Amino acid sequence: MKTWTYDHSFEGFLTAVFEVYEYRELQVRIRKEGIAMPELFEGLRRVITNSKKADRVYQKLKVLLGDVGMHRILYSLLSEDEECEVHILNVIREAIAHPEHKIMQNFADPSALKLSQFTQMVGREKHRMEAFVRFKLTCDEIYFAEIEPDFNVIPIIAKHFRDRYQDQKWLIFDNKRHYGIFYNLVQVETVEMKFNNQQQVGMEMLVKDEYLYQSLWRNYFSSTNIKARKNNRLHRQHVPKRYWKYLVEKSF
Repeated sequence: MKTWTYDHSFEGFLTAVFEVYEYRELQVRIRKEGIAMPELFEGLRRVITNSKKADRVYQKLKVLLGDVGMHRILYSLLSEDEECEVHILNVIREAIAHPEHKIMQNFADPSALKLSQFTQMVGREKHRMEAFVRFKLTCDEIYFAEIEPDFNVIPIIAKHFRDRYQDQKWLIFDNKRHYGIFYNLVQVETVEMKFNNQQQVGMEMLVKDEYLYQSLWRNYFSSTNIKARKNNRLHRQHVPKRYWKYLVEKSF
């Protein structure tokens, strides 16, 4: 079994798919760079991202799988599951070999089912991030928010925040993956940063009035909370505890 690695990008994966067919490789496994691999894998090869090759694959798959199929492939890759590329390649092979089977609708196929499950998980995380992001105003008049999602949802939440906050600069940063998205009032750009002490840097970056606004928000949250109707179990179900450290109303 040969192993090919790519640079974690959507284009990188599509390039790898192109070369699987270009070189007519039947026994190949596509994996993200940097993931530890068992010793039994041989023939390690790094795929160089090629936008032309990626676009050809994209156009072909869009005809075969439609928008729903491309949506599931993208979300499956963002799940960062170590086996997601295996299932995606299985689905692509089936779609190309038997387009009449409509593989994306065939949940009896293990790989098609797996892609659907990946999509649901990533979709839930996307909606949670859109709901739980809390911005803080920095001295540079940039609204800054930190997140640590279970999946790599940064690329798919950009449109939501760009449409919602068009009149202000903002930066949403993924502490787990060390990159984020910055909106400069014109477009959304990808940024990469590494902090030695993120909390300390954050304290220095904030404007003085920000602490007052946070205090007012916490007081509002506390005053509107009806203790007699408090249901911690239900609350944790809708707002998992792993998100609390970035919610202003939880930092009492």
